[in-house]
Amino acid sequence: MLLTRLRAPSVDFGAIRSEFGLSEAFDAQVMQEAMDARDLHADSRIDRTDIPFVTIDPPGSKDLDQAVHIEKTSNGLVVHYAIADVGALVVPGGALDLETRRRGQTFYLPDGSVPLHPRELSEGSGSLLEGETRCAALWTIELDDVGEAVAWTVTRALVRSVARLDYAQVQADVDAGTPHPSIANLAEFGSQRAAAAIRRGAIDITLPEQEVVPEGQGWRVALQPRTAVDGWNAEVSLLTGMCAARIMLDAGIGIVRTLPPASPEALEALKNTAAALGIDWPAGASAGAVLAGLPADAPSTLAMMTRATGLLRGADYLAFDHSTNIADRDETVEHSGIGAPYAHVTAPLRRLSDRFTTEVCLAVVAGESAPDWAAQALPELPAIMRGSDSAASKVDRACVDFTEAHVLRDRVGESFDAVVLRGAEGKRDAEVLVSEPIVIGKCGGEPPAGESVTVRLVQADTDSRKVSFDYSPVTA
Repeated sequence: MLLTRLRAPSVDFGAIRSEFGLSEAFDAQVMQEAMDARDLHADSRIDRTDIPFVTIDPPGSKDLDQAVHIEKTSNGLVVHYAIADVGALVVPGGALDLETRRRGQTFYLPDGSVPLHPRELSEGSGSLLEGETRCAALWTIELDDVGEAVAWTVTRALVRSVARLDYAQVQADVDAGTPHPSIANLAEFGSQRAAAAIRRGAIDITLPEQEVVPEGQGWRVALQPRTAVDGWNAEVSLLTGMCAARIMLDAGIGIVRTLPPASPEALEALKNTAAALGIDWPAGASAGAVLAGLPADAPSTLAMMTRATGLLRGADYLAFDHSTNIADRDETVEHSGIGAPYAHVTAPLRRLSDRFTTEVCLAVVAGESAPDWAAQALPELPAIMRGSDSAASKVDRACVDFTEAHVLRDRVGESFDAVVLRGAEGKRDAEVLVSEPIVIGKCGGEPPAGESVTVRLVQADTDSRKVSFDYSPVTA
């Protein structure tokens, strides 16, 4: 991880909470329901506490939605993926149910989260904590010898996690050749699924993410590159979401996450960027294949990945039931970034829609009709999730922008080394990544995309949360 050692001690994220109307507080009735939560399906569970599940989450996380175990067989791999069964803990139509529909999802800020559910549930009775027996929706997915799913099912179960791991720990163990036995096959699984993604025409954009993290009494901005383990673990959720989408589409009821195909104009723009950066694009190769073959740390890769975000525009949710014929609708049912139909089902403690999609999948696999409370909510969920997704993205960006402006507020006029992520286009300024301190900002002066340049800071305003630079080419 690349870190800036400059601190922004006076940053107060409370202003951002107020701006977006975020409050951790729940009313008394909601809190009581969360504390009284009991398994509504205790009599129908199978006991799978024999499977030694592990969780993989950021350090300090307590809202643990998923636990995984991967075994190798003579035919391929079998993924066991336990998802917190929140639908069994929330009374339909109750105060907690209504409050989660208002919130939509958990919001994460540098100084703490604003949870979807009270912590008594999301970090307690509903969380797949190490050593605790918990109710879960247990997915079992069989893969062939090249990583393609050949069979899948989901059922209510009791599970127990035997270890709480974090990404850095798992990566270090893999690098040392000593992975936890429950995920000893994670690397093979991840490699197979990455190859399968390219075959599907998936587009994986691996830009490092900016993150505001504490340092002493202040804050700093860090870049968090995606490690191999990050990618492998993400593939478990993607695979599960693809199986869930297939279950719901075949049954004619549910919600899928959609993304239309990239426009010809966006694809042509990416090819032009590749040519300008000297990146080879073999005839017939997909955008996903070209991006997957780029060197991880090259400045040209950052520029190429930034441009590739233009391929993934228009993400949405599509709800459907037996009263609608999807084949007659104009909307796509696929997620073009994944190259297949896909649904959110793996984070019900943190994302509202997953509780309902999981409930639909459980019912369909059991040969039953989806419960009325879940089916009746489906038409309302896309709008709720669109709104909360948009708000979460704005909150994330506001926190980073606020911290960047504080870090740089006394350095206007100074010069910095930077990589040009995106060149100037029309009325839009270029975008640059400054490495020390880590900042991404607009840049005037038309710097060349993919190049390492020197830029001058011209604005760092904490009130507007805006940071901008200027580039002046060196002339002989």
